[in-house]
Amino acid sequence: MRRIKENRTISYIIITIIYVIATVAAVLTYNALTFEWWLRLLVADIVATVITFAFSLIFSNASVYDPYWSVQPIVILTALAVGKALTPMRIMLLFVVYIWGIRLTVNWAYTFPNLSHQDWRYTMLKKKTGVFYPIINFVGIHMVPTLVVWGCVLPAAYVFLFDVVPTRASVFCILLSIAATIMQGVADLQMHKFRKNRNGAFIRSGLWKHSRHPNYLGEILMWWGIALSVISADSSAVILCLGAAANTLLFLFVSIPLADGRQSAKPGFDEYKNETRMLLPIKRFK
Repeated sequence: MRRIKENRTISYIIITIIYVIATVAAVLTYNALTFEWWLRLLVADIVATVITFAFSLIFSNASVYDPYWSVQPIVILTALAVGKALTPMRIMLLFVVYIWGIRLTVNWAYTFPNLSHQDWRYTMLKKKTGVFYPIINFVGIHMVPTLVVWGCVLPAAYVFLFDVVPTRASVFCILLSIAATIMQGVADLQMHKFRKNRNGAFIRSGLWKHSRHPNYLGEILMWWGIALSVISADSSAVILCLGAAANTLLFLFVSIPLADGRQSAKPGFDEYKNETRMLLPIKRFK
């Protein structure tokens, strides 16, 4: 098992097989149910997550779940698009979700060494929670992110099930999502370059010059753009913005505190924090 996990190519193949199995199971589940569309989607999503979780236990690595965040929305919208007319609104949503998901998945693939590597956050949680880690693993690492992204993708899924005519505001919001995706891509490239040629404890150039988390800002804006593009075209779907709101809260109260907590161990963090904003890449005036 150790040799298999340490082989990068085999690790990619295993991850791909796992996600194919999870996708097939989710599609079969969705088609077999007769609930409301959002509930069918939720149950199918949970089934796929449970399968992914089971394999993470087999390989003793919660990072098996890592690409789920970016793969899930693509799979959902692709499945819903089959047999449907590609209206302007559907085309726009497919385009933005595809470029977002493909970019994020490529970034994951670039930074994924093999199945012997696990995200530092999961390892930290395992050490801190001890015997309770299996629960934290299933609920916190797997199920909560699944529910958040499920909520984020609901507005786009709604468009594939009901006729929604885009407005000018819808187009503007889609452009916001595209801009947010580009921001994430640029921020990731700048971070990769910094890590390769590290010349300090903290990156202080590009989008990171005045912001500690411009990549997270891009992720937040991406899903608000999707939600608002649909709501501006159909105000009756306003409740579907809850996913974008939950996503924002996840970053503000979980992801960012964890990242800042890790950085705080480095000398000079307090000064760095005082000189930068949490999200906005705008100079902080004292």
